[in-house]
Amino acid sequence: MSAAAEVLELLVREGATVAVAESLTGGLIGAAITAVSGSSKAFRGGVISYATDLKHELLAVPEELLRKEGAVHPDVAAAMARGVARLCGASYGLAVTGVAGPDPQDGRAVGTVFVAVSGPGERVWGRELALQGSREQIRVGTVDEAVDLLAGVLKANIGEHSG
Repeated sequence: MSAAAEVLELLVREGATVAVAESLTGGLIGAAITAVSGSSKAFRGGVISYATDLKHELLAVPEELLRKEGAVHPDVAAAMARGVARLCGASYGLAVTGVAGPDPQDGRAVGTVFVAVSGPGERVWGRELALQGSREQIRVGTVDEAVDLLAGVLKANIGEHSG
């Protein structure tokens, strides 16, 4: 079973839904989840907020945070996750922001990625990544890590070992 299929199975079992907010992955997470048959039972939708201003305008990431820290920051990922969950009416929000390259951004090295999951009660789980490789490898690695973080959160929330 793929990681995305596992996530969907867990969401359905919990009676929960997910929405995604993507930056550097440009829709790859949503594509991975919706490639699974039956994804409409738990996938609400998503926002590709590639431009920094859209993170504020669509996902309610505080302007001051973006101005002070830039778009590649753990608090930005957390705000994106909360924002997309609210916007799409989902139980969980999954967000990624980072630098796929070829150049650093906001003082962050290529391969720096922040992943966040917001869940019930607006609780947020995060992961910082330092990925290596080509732009495509960083983007694909981000998808894998994001889906893995969501799976771990869902397993923990339904009382399974999150590995």
